[in-house]
Amino acid sequence: MTQPDGDTLTMEHQHLVLDDGLVLECGVTLAPVQIAYRTYGTLSPTRDNVVLICHALTGDQYVAETHPLTGKPGWWSRLVGPGRPVDTDRYYVVCMNVLGGCMGTTGPSTPRPASGQASPEPWGTDFPPITIADMVHAQARALDAMGIGRLFAVIGGSMGGMLVLQWAASYPERVFAALPIATSPFHSAQNIAFNEVSRQAIFADPDWNGGRYWARGAIPARGLAVARMMAHITYLSEDALTRKFGRRVRQDPVGPAAGPLAPAPLFGEMFEVESYLRHQGSSFVRRFDANSYLTITRAMDYFDLGAEHDGDLAPVFAGTPTRFCVVSFSSDWLFPTSQARFLARALNSAAANVSFVEIDSDKGHDAFLLDEPDLDRTVRGFLSGAAEHAGLI
Repeated sequence: MTQPDGDTLTMEHQHLVLDDGLVLECGVTLAPVQIAYRTYGTLSPTRDNVVLICHALTGDQYVAETHPLTGKPGWWSRLVGPGRPVDTDRYYVVCMNVLGGCMGTTGPSTPRPASGQASPEPWGTDFPPITIADMVHAQARALDAMGIGRLFAVIGGSMGGMLVLQWAASYPERVFAALPIATSPFHSAQNIAFNEVSRQAIFADPDWNGGRYWARGAIPARGLAVARMMAHITYLSEDALTRKFGRRVRQDPVGPAAGPLAPAPLFGEMFEVESYLRHQGSSFVRRFDANSYLTITRAMDYFDLGAEHDGDLAPVFAGTPTRFCVVSFSSDWLFPTSQARFLARALNSAAANVSFVEIDSDKGHDAFLLDEPDLDRTVRGFLSGAAEHAGLI
C-alpha cells in the first residue's frame, strides 16, 4: 500500500503462498499467489466446525479484531466472537483478504514477478482481470493448504454474499450451510453504472498517471476519495441520511487539514452530510489501493451466476446439498429485496433447503454492518439449527 505522501507502508500479514498459483477464468496463470487471512477460535479435531466469512468490497480479513491500519474494531466484531452469533467458542472462523485485494493477498499493488529486476514494480493495471469465481477458487486452494476440506458454513454480505453464492455453486459438496446477506446472484445495470462513475473519478485524477501512480510517489487520492463518496451514498437509505444529518450545517468549517477533499472557501458553510462524505473519502485513501478498487469493482460487475443458463438459477443449484438462509433489508436499494426473493425462488425451484428473511430496517444496504438485533438473531438461529442438523451440538 502507498500513503498519500508517497511513503511505502510495509506490513506483515498472516498468510500462505500457493507456489503453483492459479489458472484464472481469463486463461492467465497467476503465480505465485499469496493469500492473507485471519483465524478465530479453535479448529475441532475432526475439522468440522469451520465457518468461512467473506468480506465486502472494501473489507478485509480483520473481521473480529482491531484493524492494524485504522485502529478501529473489526468490521463484524459485534457478530463474531465468544458467545456472539458466530460463536468462536464453538466455531473456527476463517476470513481471507480476496484475490485482487490490498491487505496482503496478491493484487495490483503486489510486486510483479520479473526476472532480472532487483525491485519489481507493482502489477498495477497489468494485473489480470479476475472474477468472483477466481476469488472463491483462491480461497478453496488456501483452505486445501490449511488442511480444511468441508466448511460448516460460509457467510458474507454484499460482495461477500456473492462469494457465498459462488461457493455454493462451485463447491456444493464442501458447503453445509450458506448465509448470503444483502446480496444478489448478479450485479444489476444500476450497480454497474455506479461503479463506472466511481472508476471514472479515479481515472480523472491528475495523479492517476495511467495507473502507475507509485512512479510519481503519489496516489490518485482525490479520485479515489470521490469514488468512495459515490459508493457510500449507495450504502445508505434516505431515511438514514435524514435521521443522521438532515439539512444541518457545520459550525466549525473544515480547514486545509481535511485531506484531498478540503472544501473551496467560496462555497461557505458546509452541510454535515457533506462533511461526513468527505471524511469517508479522506480516510479511505489511507487504507485502500486505487487499482485494487478498480479490479474488485470490475469483478463484481462481471458476476452473474445464471449467465450460462439464460438467467435461470435453478440449474446452477440443482441437487445442491447446501442449506441456505437468504437475508435482505427492507430499505436496501443497492441490493433490493426483490433480488433476494428471486434467489430464494430459484433455490426453491432447485429443491434446495432454503429459508428467506427480510429484515425491516431503515439503514439501507449498510444495515448488515450495523447494529441490527434481528440480523443477530437470524444468524445465531440459522447457525444453531444447521449445527444441530450437522451433529455439531
